[in-house]
Formats: sequence, structure tokens, C-alpha cells
Amino acid sequence: MENLEQLVTQAVADFAQASEPAKLEEAKARYLGKDGSLTGLLKGLGKLPPEERKSAGAAINVAKEKVEAALASRRDELRRVQLEAQLAAEALDVTLPGRGQTRGTLHPVMRTLDRIEQLFRSIGFDVADGPEIETDWHNFTALNTPENHPARSMHDTFYLLDEAGKVQEDVLLRTHTSPVQVRYMLAHVERHKHLEHMPEIRVIAPGRVYRVDSDATHSPMFHQVEGLWVGENVSFADLKGVVADFLRRFFESDDLRVRFRPSFFPFTEPSAEIDVAFMSGPLEGRWLEIAGCGMVHPNVLRFGGIDPEKYTGFAFGMGPDRLTMLRYGIGDLRLFFDGDLRFLSQFH
Repeated sequence: MENLEQLVTQAVADFAQASEPAKLEEAKARYLGKDGSLTGLLKGLGKLPPEERKSAGAAINVAKEKVEAALASRRDELRRVQLEAQLAAEALDVTLPGRGQTRGTLHPVMRTLDRIEQLFRSIGFDVADGPEIETDWHNFTALNTPENHPARSMHDTFYLLDEAGKVQEDVLLRTHTSPVQVRYMLAHVERHKHLEHMPEIRVIAPGRVYRVDSDATHSPMFHQVEGLWVGENVSFADLKGVVADFLRRFFESDDLRVRFRPSFFPFTEPSAEIDVAFMSGPLEGRWLEIAGCGMVHPNVLRFGGIDPEKYTGFAFGMGPDRLTMLRYGIGDLRLFFDGDLRFLSQFH
């Protein structure tokens, strides 16, 4: 039988020379594998005389335990070396300041809406909202838009389907926030019906609206802010003063011209388009349409429960999306809704 001490010494030396797990497993196979030295000695015990078999088996098992212990020790050492190398490669300097957490920011259109609300609140206007899924009556009829008006066409308006897939002609996505004005008037009249003189109505209605339109300056979903002032002796002069003052404050410039160009809307009479012209900058001298306005039509006042013989009012509607484009110099409306963080992250 081979000298067991010499075999153990040689195994320990071979394990120590193994510089990686794969080489260590090769060395293990030479001693403890199926054809390994120690395995062969154990298999040869049956050939020994019975009186030698017991002592030889005990000696071989002691040698095997020593080899296995040396193998386990070397495995642990290789794991430790590998871990130290990995930690060194992935080392972090804990004294460096942390990266911090990225903070979100308001969408540019939301910034504009907040600014509009702040400016109108400062002159006594309330802010109201209403449902985006509206009834035909609130969206059209109560705003003096007859049944045969082109705006009711499915080419201009999003209607909803019932469970059977049939168009519900009395339910639609609102095309403007003017229905909020009707709802506000009705609620205001009900709240003050016990008074001989109704308090003035001063309210703006910001929100999302929907129309079948999509290009560089239009979107099927966009935003509007409708304004309404109703009271005794409210005139077109009041309308001009409020709108002109708002635009100069919004753009933070007195170097701004505002004009009211005659137009037509079924819910106002007389009606006008509102144009602005900047006296400096890249848009210098160019007239831009930004809103529509007019004196509230008597029929709309009646639908709102208000006596047009006693009260008058004006209304206006502007697009915050377009105001945002002008304020920040953005040429394509679709950028607001593409969800590109490279674009949106500029508005911190």
C-alpha cells in the first residue's frame, strides 16, 4: 500500500497550487474521484487478508478525511479571494455625495393653467370644473346651438356608444368647458333664489376638452379656459378691460397690442375673436388669434335661469395650450402630449 502520509501531503500541495475553482476540482478528481488514488485504495481493501483489512481501512479513512478537509479549506479560500476581487472591482466611495432622487415637475400646460387661475383669482373670479362626459343639452342646447348645427356632427365631436354598440346621441365628450358655465349659473341661481338682487357671477372653467382634429397646432384632446361674468350693467367694455389686462399680466409685458375682431359664436352676441401682437421678439408685429369672446346670448342666460332683461354678461374662451406655446416659444402642439421626458424635463 502506498505511503498514506506522502499521499496526503501531495494532495494538500496540489490543492494549494489550484488558482481557480475549476483547477481545484481537477485536483480533487485525482484523489477523491471515481478513479482517484484514495478511491482506489478503498476499493483494494477486499484483496487484503482479513487481519490487515480493518487497520488498513481505518488508516485510509483518516487520510481521506485529511484530504477532504484540505479540499474544503481551499474552496473557502478561493471563494474569499473571488469575493475580495469582486468587491474591489465594484468598490464604492461612500464619502461621495449621493445621487439623490430625481424630482418630478409640472407639465408646461399645467403651469400655464395654474398661472391663469392665479391671475383670475386675483381679480375676484372663482374656479369651477365639471364632467368631461357631458349631455347634449349642456354641451349644445343650453348654449344656443340648435340640433342642426354643424358642431353636432360626428366628424366634429366624439360621441359614446351604449352596450349594444349604438351611438348615444345625447352623451358625448365635451367640446368646450362652456357647459360648466351653464351648470354654474343654474347652481348660482338656485343658491340665491331667495334674494331680490342676485350676486354677480365671476367664474372661469379650466379643463380638458375633445374634438376630432389633429395636426401641428391641434390635438383631439386639448385644454380650454372659459370665463363668465354676469351681473347688472356688465358691458363689452368690461370684457375688453378684463381680457387686455389678463394678457399683459400673463405675458408680463405692456408692449403688447390686443384687438377684438368681429366674429360669430352661437352662445354670444355680439361676438369677437381676440388677437394679440407682440411689439418685440421673434413674433414682432404678427397678429395671433388666441381666444373668442362676446356678450352672453340672452337664450344662454335663460337656459341658465337668469333674466336677460335684468342681467347681462360676457364670456370668453381661450386655449392654454396655445398660450403655453407662445410663452415658451414652442412650435408644435403635439410635443406636449408625446410624453418625451427630454422635452418635458426642460420645464423645471
